[in-house]
Amino acid sequence: MTAILLLGANGQVGWECRRSLSLLGSVDSRTRIDVGGDLTQPDAVAQHIRDTRPSVVVNAAAYTAVDKAESDTDTARLVNATAVGAMAGACREVGALLVHYSTDYVFSGEGDAPWPVNAPTAPLNAYGLTKWEGEEAVRASGCQHLIFRTCWVYAARGGNFAKTMLRLAGEREALSVVADQFGAPTGADLIADVTAHAIIQARREGGSGTYHLAASGVTSWHDYARFAITRARANGWPIRVADESIAPVTTNAFPTPARRPGNSRLDTTELQQRFGLTLPDWQSGVARMIDELPLPV
Repeated sequence: MTAILLLGANGQVGWECRRSLSLLGSVDSRTRIDVGGDLTQPDAVAQHIRDTRPSVVVNAAAYTAVDKAESDTDTARLVNATAVGAMAGACREVGALLVHYSTDYVFSGEGDAPWPVNAPTAPLNAYGLTKWEGEEAVRASGCQHLIFRTCWVYAARGGNFAKTMLRLAGEREALSVVADQFGAPTGADLIADVTAHAIIQARREGGSGTYHLAASGVTSWHDYARFAITRARANGWPIRVADESIAPVTTNAFPTPARRPGNSRLDTTELQQRFGLTLPDWQSGVARMIDELPLPV
């Protein structure tokens, strides 16, 4: 029986994992998904794993308030590192596979080459540091694990960068968007689908590892915004801003408590080779999401 404990089921990735993990019933019709878990109580989460003895634990929960983490580092560390270490230890005890999500923020954000998995880590901010500490706790636990680092995550459900840009584009005649940060917008649905595929293979073949999971290609926030607005305009959205009025600006134009990486590119070669995958370009996922949005009334 494949019993799956899903933590963070109401978040962007967790919500999509509800769908993708349910498909594992094709492998075992008795598959079930337990939803819940408060990561501010690490001991309780670990005990729940010991009590229920799932075959797989998928941790889609995290402290993701990047700027707030600068002044609330203790809570960020409790959720992103301490609780993750506790669940990893419990997974080792019961023999469960742990799937954990991390971030490109574990790197320095310098340069313009995609980060390979084994690149030196150098987090720029408290959020990135606590996520790296969580990774290290998983690797040190001895449990079977899959760690997926991803970047620029969006989901059709709830708010996201593209939706914000579309709203502003319908209200304003000029926009300024950061153009010196680069990455690949990555859909939560893609992350969830890859997760389900990887779980099947990892349970069959064994092994642990850290992998980079992101859509193919690269863009800036500025070009990402232009792509979304152009697509929405073609779909009949009431867009006020003209293309030439979407101005590229530097990161310094929008100061934030936490430093942001300029380079969020991730090298996904190891993921694609290990799991036999070809990842779609970022434009296809964003276009599909925009095409499915209802026109504003």
